[in-house]
Amino acid sequence: MSVSPGNGAGQVAPELPVMVGAVNGALRSVTVRAKSKGTQIAGVLSADRTQWRSKRTMAPGETYQVTVVATGPGGKTKQVSSEFSTVKATQLFAIDKILPNKEITGMTVGIGMPIMLTFDRPITDRVAVERNLLVQSSKPVEGAWHWFDDKSITYRPKTWWPAHTKVKLVAQLAGVHGGPGMYGSQDYVREFTVGRSQVSHADTATHQMTVERDGKLVRTVPLSAGRGGSMKYYTTNGVHLAMSREDVTTMTSPDAGPGSAGYYSLTVYDTVRISDSGEYIHGAPWSVGSQGNSNVSHGCVNISPENARWFKETTLIGDPIIVSGSPRPLDPTNGWGHWQQTWPQWLRWSGLRSGFTTEALSAVPVSHSTTTKAEESKKKVTS
Repeated sequence: MSVSPGNGAGQVAPELPVMVGAVNGALRSVTVRAKSKGTQIAGVLSADRTQWRSKRTMAPGETYQVTVVATGPGGKTKQVSSEFSTVKATQLFAIDKILPNKEITGMTVGIGMPIMLTFDRPITDRVAVERNLLVQSSKPVEGAWHWFDDKSITYRPKTWWPAHTKVKLVAQLAGVHGGPGMYGSQDYVREFTVGRSQVSHADTATHQMTVERDGKLVRTVPLSAGRGGSMKYYTTNGVHLAMSREDVTTMTSPDAGPGSAGYYSLTVYDTVRISDSGEYIHGAPWSVGSQGNSNVSHGCVNISPENARWFKETTLIGDPIIVSGSPRPLDPTNGWGHWQQTWPQWLRWSGLRSGFTTEALSAVPVSHSTTTKAEESKKKVTS
């Protein structure tokens, strides 16, 4: 019988698999247990019961006990025990923020909603981390992760999520190598539901926005978009997502302070944010006369108070809002402009390329946390 790592081994990398083999016999059971916490490492047994391999990483700085029971020739049972220890981490990394979440997006989201993770430390071993970010869904979906920088990774389907899909993220990061001497501190699970399909098309040239729900037109809304003249006053063109819904929003000029030319501070009602550069779809009673025929805003999409209230109340965070007719393109990093990239462009910054989600939403064993550092901090402040 062979066991790797061997008995007495030290400084074992947590990402290495535990492997057990039986020669001239069959494995009956294999147990790999952390000595301090008692947690077990799950594994896979070959069909002929001669090989066993662990399925996930181990914890750093831990001692593991391996117990193997095998049957040899003539049915004789033999038990072998061994022990080894993993290398200690010099630092740990964690997820600081996951979207969707209950506070920002709600747990029922639009068909364009990405899964967005922010880490608390820069990740240099991107492939190891990405390999342990598992996305499951009730309907099979092709998708891929995309690194925007060393702390930010986002998952997006190739096309919209199917309506009414249940999605589960399992981030099996405990013990995962994130960089020299750095390992993941814990696992995370996040579940959410994709709601009905709603896609809005705002045409700044025809001054109309159509709203389609489950493939059917439900409303046509007159609009007034960015007036132009200067590029900053055009509404950005492309695939936006609804990022927030607000009853009241105070808008101020981004490049002019009080007393300066061009300064404004305006309170608006029933707003849906669509970018980080200050663009909203919102009620604008002062421009109702221009809505449907001309563009007069600083870049937002102006609609009537009645339409704004309806749009805010019927929008889910993550609903696509596609703007056309403007010469100013939406940057993929401006808010949640991730759908601005073509699928080949998206895959350039994916370590593992695309794959299909698994359909099973059964529980995956994790040493598990559903809250991130930011969410845990918020709990402490509000409790």
